[in-house]
Amino acid sequence: MLALWIVLAVVVATLVVGLVVAVPRRRRGRRDGGSGSATTATIDAPPGVAPRIEAEPAPVGAPPEEPEAEVGAPPELRDRMGKTRGLFSGYVRALRSRSSVDNEAWDDLEEALLRADVGVVTTTALLEDLRSRVHAGELRGADAVVAALREDLRRSLDTTAGTGLSHEGDGTCVWLFVGVNGVGKTTTIGKVARREKAAGRSVLLAAGDTFRAAAAEQLDLWAQRTGVEIVRGAEGGDPSAVVFDAVQRAQARGNDLVLADTAGRLHTKVNLVEELKKIRRVADRPPGHVNEVLLVLDATTGQNGLTQARQFLDAVGVTGVVLTKLDGSAKGGIVIAIQRELGLPVKLVGLGEGPDDLVPFDADEFVAALFE
Repeated sequence: MLALWIVLAVVVATLVVGLVVAVPRRRRGRRDGGSGSATTATIDAPPGVAPRIEAEPAPVGAPPEEPEAEVGAPPELRDRMGKTRGLFSGYVRALRSRSSVDNEAWDDLEEALLRADVGVVTTTALLEDLRSRVHAGELRGADAVVAALREDLRRSLDTTAGTGLSHEGDGTCVWLFVGVNGVGKTTTIGKVARREKAAGRSVLLAAGDTFRAAAAEQLDLWAQRTGVEIVRGAEGGDPSAVVFDAVQRAQARGNDLVLADTAGRLHTKVNLVEELKKIRRVADRPPGHVNEVLLVLDATTGQNGLTQARQFLDAVGVTGVVLTKLDGSAKGGIVIAIQRELGLPVKLVGLGEGPDDLVPFDADEFVAALFE
């Protein structure tokens, strides 16, 4: 009887020990590799430097990471301008249904232009011209007025803007990107880098927004994603020194193009304006040559974008505008106000969140999208 109790005690003890050992193993297995994806490890870094994240080897049988897709077909303005099109085309259809162009029709047309954010100055000029032509008998009926407005808007836009990005000149080509925080400036630079590399150019990024750590980190991610090099400086350092170093490195390594980010604090700050002027001077020294100063504006801000544009235009001689988030705004008419009131061509427009959704601006396609 004693021997039986001893045997039972040994069996129970064996089972308990087995459970104690097996359960942690199963838990570790689920935590480390059970999901089938690679885990990450944080590598200690010196003070002031962000920790580096390295991926551990993926489990056996895990699918390899897919390389970044090639640049695809650009989206069409008509397909992505739903909010602006819906607003403006509704007024146009209502105007065409009228038997005559009376005072109410003019009021509706004015409301359509203003709500689309064409702006008071531009709207007034367009409608005064149309009214005078109607009174002179040159335009008869609603269809004629709509057709004339369409042509006037097309003529207000720079039809060569989308193909006007310059790579010419002696020395290393530099494109500076300016704009306030939150407009999508850093993302725009990454997308431009992707487009330029796909066009066969060797691109170098300059993380000149040294006052916002997240900007440099974000630009670094785009550099990794697009397979281009990046020059970064110390946080809070001199932005012009970063741009200078980038130009020197590009010259030494034979890069075709430097895309330089700049600080995006309020455009009314005097110190930022002076900083931008300094960056422009430094970037334009041999071997560098500033071909473009691109102002990035958020289409959803509407007329406030004009105020920003005037400030930057005076400070650094903006050569063109990149208008982001055009797909999410009913204020697409800001394109017309920018070009007509400031004389600045809109060269690129953002039509979505995808890496290929930044496209050259096409004036004919833009106007057609408003009326069809």
